[in-house]
Amino acid sequence: MTSDTILNGRYELQAQQGSGGMSVIYKALDRELQRVVAVKILRPSLTQDPSFLEKFRNEARSVANLSHPNIVTVHDVGSDGSAYYIVMEFVEGQDLKKIIKARGALPVDRVVDLAIQICSGIGYAHRSGLVHADVKPQNILVTSQDIVKVTDFGIAQALSDTQPQQRASVVWGSPHYFAPEQARGEPPSPAADVYAIGIVIFEMLSGRLPYIGANHQELALAHIRERIPMVTEFNPSVPESLAKIVLKVMSKEPAGRYRTADQLGHVLSTYRDRARDRTVSSPNIGPIPDPPENGPINVPTEHQRFAPNNGQGAGPSAEPTARYSAAPEAPSPYHQNQPRQGMPPPNPSAVSAPQPFEQRYAASNMPGPQANSVPQPAPMPYYRSPSRPLPPVQDEGINEGIDFVTVVLAFLALLAVGGLCPLLFAVFSAYSG
Repeated sequence: MTSDTILNGRYELQAQQGSGGMSVIYKALDRELQRVVAVKILRPSLTQDPSFLEKFRNEARSVANLSHPNIVTVHDVGSDGSAYYIVMEFVEGQDLKKIIKARGALPVDRVVDLAIQICSGIGYAHRSGLVHADVKPQNILVTSQDIVKVTDFGIAQALSDTQPQQRASVVWGSPHYFAPEQARGEPPSPAADVYAIGIVIFEMLSGRLPYIGANHQELALAHIRERIPMVTEFNPSVPESLAKIVLKVMSKEPAGRYRTADQLGHVLSTYRDRARDRTVSSPNIGPIPDPPENGPINVPTEHQRFAPNNGQGAGPSAEPTARYSAAPEAPSPYHQNQPRQGMPPPNPSAVSAPQPFEQRYAASNMPGPQANSVPQPAPMPYYRSPSRPLPPVQDEGINEGIDFVTVVLAFLALLAVGGLCPLLFAVFSAYSG
């Protein structure tokens, strides 16, 4: 095919975008709808078997029924002479393999976000009864906004089902990502897709593949027999909880993994939410550095926010909390022998042994005005016990005030009685007369 080829008078091929073991991809113009599309043309070596072509069409129709934001949309499937093709949406971006090769290990938070999107798309296919069977970074497209688009559903499965003699070539097409059961020649399952996603996550976190071999056979045996490596062996900055998730996903037996991509995606989403909560509520808040007088303020990346604390004090994960928190500095824990802030330390020679309760508030022990000019604390309230009588009330001053008032009132009363006596005598005389 050339860049000026027009398939069925509709799809004008413009430029080759990539190629693989089973197809060549072109950027094309759909003349009928006037939109840019991607056209994947199968290699001639795969189109000689009518049973494969039928299976390929059926798989393409099944994928065309998948409508998900993380799956490349299939618009059409057809043929023009000996060319069999699939028309898909054109994705502006690059495949994940190129990103890893260019940048090495990716930031942890970005890896988790991309992995959740991969699981979302492939999990949707699992719910629809489809197995991808060829999950690898080359089949994962990433847009400039970090939106994942999974492509190439069903092609490897169609070839494996209809051409058993080609099964080995399908497996060896992506030996680094195939599950142990696929390496043994068994049919793929959703658990095999989950294993492949785990290998992709491992590669994103470490910048390398978990297993290496001089040839295909050594790689197959490594997937089947070798110890599963921890991603922290190659990237110690990966949180241990995330490394354990990847370790489980890479289990040799399907029963040891998550059954579907949806389950793995849910686990990763829970991990991401908890990681954000730990960042917001982290007690390891370091001091806020003064901003430079002239120059930009360094804002931490998402990877720095979620980076684990290495035990050397407040790590980068605590910096956003320190920056945006308006809470004052918490006081230090109180200790009995620790002086309070702003007060002189206690003098050990002035500290006396504790006294019994009865002696603490005795009159002989109470400091007088001449002893110390510093105001003394008020005595504690008196609480009477049943066996202890109430103290006498000192009310001499009150009695003196009452006696004076009583004398005055008694004198006035005497005058009043003296004034009424003549009146009473007159009334009594008139009544008797």
